[in-house]
Amino acid sequence: MIVGLPKEIKDNEYRVGLVPAGVRALTDAGHTVLVERGAGEGSGFEDALYERAGAKILDSADDVWAEAEMIVKVKEPIAPEYGRMREGQILFTYLHLAPDRELTRQLLERRVTGIAYETITDRHGHLPLLTPMSEVAGRMAVQIGAHYLEKMGGGRGVLLGGVPGVPAARVVILGGGVVGTNAAKIAVGMGAQVTIIDRDLDRLRELDDIFLSRITTLASNSYSIHEAISHADLIIGAVLIPGAAAPKLVTRSMLKDVPNGAVIIDVSVDQGGCIETTHPTTHSDPTYYVEGVLHYCVANMPGAVPRTSTFALTNATLPYALKLANLGFLEAIAEDQGLRAGVNTYAGHITYQAVAESQGLPYTPLENLLGSPLKTAR
Repeated sequence: MIVGLPKEIKDNEYRVGLVPAGVRALTDAGHTVLVERGAGEGSGFEDALYERAGAKILDSADDVWAEAEMIVKVKEPIAPEYGRMREGQILFTYLHLAPDRELTRQLLERRVTGIAYETITDRHGHLPLLTPMSEVAGRMAVQIGAHYLEKMGGGRGVLLGGVPGVPAARVVILGGGVVGTNAAKIAVGMGAQVTIIDRDLDRLRELDDIFLSRITTLASNSYSIHEAISHADLIIGAVLIPGAAAPKLVTRSMLKDVPNGAVIIDVSVDQGGCIETTHPTTHSDPTYYVEGVLHYCVANMPGAVPRTSTFALTNATLPYALKLANLGFLEAIAEDQGLRAGVNTYAGHITYQAVAESQGLPYTPLENLLGSPLKTAR
């Protein structure tokens, strides 16, 4: 298979879809890897390292997209890349289609096979390709929140951990999954008062055990959320429904009771956000205010720490890229049910139900399109 590695062009996105070790693994398996010149520089990988691993360096993204049968990226394509996609091409990346109607339309019209990192599952039903970036984003959320709580950052002027005789900041985390748990680790470590809100009572019990009762846990409902954020200094949105738009747990009217200068970090923003007033921002222009509350809603937070993020991501994605290249699309998804769950678009159809429902578009199961090749799936 011919595998393409273009440079990411989203605002201040420095991650890259393959490290040189991944290129070596693909070329050793007999595949051709085309790398856009400079693709890995933001993560500290010079072109020479890719060449040494067996890649061919091409001067332009157009050339990479034109020749590659499978494109391996980090972030979803943006407008300048739409015209480069073509029928039958495999696009292996984060897609986050639920809130993105235009990208969905482009993938369908161009009949691209879109395989989304964020909906691939493992044998336990977990999301192995979303987990590493959720770990990064959760940990970053607290250090970013701590910065913006400073007066010069635009916040209330509150020190996250407080000092003797002065209360620590109150941190409210919406969601007790990977993002929320990692955010809690950093917030507790910095001495903050932490509350985690989740609808899964068993998960709340686990978190209470993990943190040895150093956090407060609350069952999720609108009253508890409203009450908790009314006293919060830092609110972290960490809600995920795989493939679907995030539910709006915090309404604009609730923000009227949040202290002025409090900070919201909505990590769920790439799935539409779990706070009514959030919308995607960029590293170049990351914040804005609503009802006196500072919002930070950068949709590619881990891109700010690309060296860490690229290694963490590609550790997880490479085995799937190798499977797709070695077996081909049809055999790979027939053999691996979890990989099949990553297929969001195929041959002009939406093949992931939550995406279709989020956009009010028809859903077509892959089995209906391919028939017998999937009946042997295990």
